[in-house]
Amino acid sequence: MTREDALLALLGELRSRDYRFTCVTPATHQRVIARRLQGEPILRDIFGWNRPFGPDQLAPEILVVLEQADCVEQAGGQLRSRVRVASLDDHLFLHSSYPTDSAEAVFFGPDTYRFVSFIRAHSHDLRSAGQIVDMGAGSGAGGIVAASLAPSARMELIDINPAAAELAGVNVTFAGVAAEVALSDTVPAGCDVVIANPPYMIDLDHRAYRDGGSIFGGEVALRWVTQALEALAPDGTMLLYTGAAIIDGRSPLCDRLHSLSGQGKADIRIEEIDPDVFGEELDSPVYRDVERIAALGIRISKTS
Repeated sequence: MTREDALLALLGELRSRDYRFTCVTPATHQRVIARRLQGEPILRDIFGWNRPFGPDQLAPEILVVLEQADCVEQAGGQLRSRVRVASLDDHLFLHSSYPTDSAEAVFFGPDTYRFVSFIRAHSHDLRSAGQIVDMGAGSGAGGIVAASLAPSARMELIDINPAAAELAGVNVTFAGVAAEVALSDTVPAGCDVVIANPPYMIDLDHRAYRDGGSIFGGEVALRWVTQALEALAPDGTMLLYTGAAIIDGRSPLCDRLHSLSGQGKADIRIEEIDPDVFGEELDSPVYRDVERIAALGIRISKTS
């Protein structure tokens, strides 16, 4: 059995047992697993909270496919899964184990759920599209939901992270949607819609899934918007979900985006989805000038 087949079998075993788990922020995750577990771990503890378990505490058929996928590690005399599984509606998604310290970590959390809700709210932009691109696809959640909303469109999931491309490919296959997965950092030319959930934090470790670069974490988002405006077909649309640092009541990223609109390159509409996310990050010296981080949903229409 190949690793891909084993991971698909793992998802199948979990689905057959009606597995559900909602992913939280790393800070909440840390607080929950610091509590002592009452009783033996169940599937949500093992594949959601990523707690250690004994070999006799997991169904043999699940342990076998986990081992065949090379996704078991030793943890203080017990075992631990090297992947987690999140649920979103009727879908299951593989993503990285906790903590997501690796530069190649594949993240899934509250931003994923907000991103998908934002895509659904703009499903009318997807239905007539011939080609849709999910830029920085990660686990593939956004692209998979978009593909289900626009089944006739060609769907392409793009990420620079090989680990993300691998897990997204498995998640796509398990979801039963038609989508291609590619390793790249460039928006392909000619697409009708680009959806994107770029990294937007100031990350001194420069982890690809988290580091938004300069402009207080907005550099990657601005670069992708600039690429999309060049690559999109005439009258194309970008649906961008991102976070933005707010300083003295203003967002440096939004100011830069509005300048693109002022130059006549795009019609940009920004909504504040959540006024305050990842507040614990403000304790870091790199955020000393930031008063809050807001989650934004941005619709960008390319002007002719």
